[in-house]
Parts: sequence; C-alpha cells; structure tokens
Amino acid sequence: MGKPRTPAGRAKETSARLAKEYPGTAQQLCELDFGTPFQLLVATILSAQTTDERVNATTPALFAKFPDAISLAGADPAEVEALIKPTGFFRNKTRSIIGMAQALLEQFEGVVPSDRDELTKLPGVGRKTANVIRNVAFNEPGLPVDTHVKRLSRRLGLTDQTDPERIEFALMPMLPPASWGMLSLQLILHGRRVCDARKPRCEDCVLNDFCPSSLVK
Repeated sequence: MGKPRTPAGRAKETSARLAKEYPGTAQQLCELDFGTPFQLLVATILSAQTTDERVNATTPALFAKFPDAISLAGADPAEVEALIKPTGFFRNKTRSIIGMAQALLEQFEGVVPSDRDELTKLPGVGRKTANVIRNVAFNEPGLPVDTHVKRLSRRLGLTDQTDPERIEFALMPMLPPASWGMLSLQLILHGRRVCDARKPRCEDCVLNDFCPSSLVK
C-alpha cells in the first residue's frame, strides 16, 4: 500500500493507526477525571492553560464540596478560588464555573445540554469545550482542537490553518462524524507522549513513514 499523499488520505491513515496505539472509548481516552457531565464541564473549563494532572489533583476536593450545579451556583467565590487556585487564573475560572452553574439552573434546570449551540451560551464554554462535552460525555460528534491537535494536524500536513475553529472545519470533512472526537483524543495523547512540541520523537512514531514533518530519513 502506498503512502497517503493527500490531507484526507493522511487523516484516514492517522486515524486508523492511532486507533491501534490508543484503543478505548472516548471516556477512557479522556485524561480528565469526572463522574458526571457537569463535572466534566467544570474540569474542562479548569483545564485551560494548565495540565490535566493538575486539574485532577484539584477537582476531588472541589467536587466533594460542590458536586452539582445547584451547590456550585450558590458557592462563595472565595471558597471556590481557594480550592481551584493550583489550576491558575483562578479568579477568572471561579467566575466562569459559578456563572456556568447559575446559567445551567436558569436555562436548563441544572442539566448539561448536549447541543453545541446551547453549550456555548454558558459562561466559560467555547467551541472546544462544547465539543469535549459532546464527544466524551454524550458520545455525540465533536472535534475539539487544542494545542496538541493544532500542532499535529499541521505537522501531518492535514491543514495549514492556525485558527482552532478553521482547523476543526478543515478536518471534519476528512472523516465520518463518528470518528471526529476519537481523532482529537488520539492526537492529544500522541502529542503528549510522542509528538512533543519541542522534541518530537519521530523515531518512535507510528506515523513517521508518511508524516511530512518526520525527522526520520
């Protein structure tokens, strides 16, 4: 079989190979710890500009105190700030997650919606976060574009776009909707474990025979 020479061909081959490298469901591949869609939504908002590990070290105490929209909506901001401070930008994040919980109660009776447009109406929820919730919590089509997806999609020659939303729209036609979320999760894991931003380990990469950016000769 020849090497894929088009962006769509590389996307399909990337999806097939990474599925073998990182098997599992969307919930299994997501590295944020959560028990409910609401908790995943909070954790995803907190994950901005920090690591999943740091979020996972922070959320047990937060969720023990504020496990749902009702409890978080009425929380004392100072108490929430103290709990989430390790994640950084804790004042802004506190406003976002309390505001999100209040909006959930006002608009959706405290239940996290699966519709992207409804999700993005919530404070602190952009398109990337909405796609995470759709994919991981509800098994609905969604292609979150984070820094790893952005980097790998460009290195693999899938797109030359730099804006996350344009990258998402460029990748979507290349694969069936059911594969969008899994591709995103697999690219994220591969970006963390192999295709590092500074020192990609091309010699260990299962995509190195067709990746345009591979350093393996």
